[in-house]
Amino acid sequence: MNTGDAMLSSEARVPTAVPSRYLQQLCKHFQHKLPAEFDPRHGRVAFPAGQCELAALAEAGILHLRVTARDEKGLARLEDVVGRHLERFAFREKPEIHWTRAA
Repeated sequence: MNTGDAMLSSEARVPTAVPSRYLQQLCKHFQHKLPAEFDPRHGRVAFPAGQCELAALAEAGILHLRVTARDEKGLARLEDVVGRHLERFAFREKPEIHWTRAA
C-alpha cells in the first residue's frame, strides 16, 4: 500500500472487566491463519481487507478496537468478523459493541 491510499476506519470501545484477556484471546485465535502481534496491552492483526488494532485500557475497563480497510465492504466485513469473535469469547459478559466510523 502506498501512502496515497485512503483508508476508512471504525472504532469501538467495549466495556469489560478483562480487556487484556480478550485482546490476547482474539489475537491468538486470528494468528492461526493471519499475521498477528500482541502483548497484554496492545495487539494488531493483519487481515486481507485491512487490519485491526486492539488496546486494553485496564484502568478504564475498556477494550479499544480499531479496524481499517481500503473500502466500505472491507470495513463492514472487519467490523463483523472482529465483533462476532469478541461476542463469542466474551459470551458471559454479553459485550455491547458499537462501531463508530471515522469522519
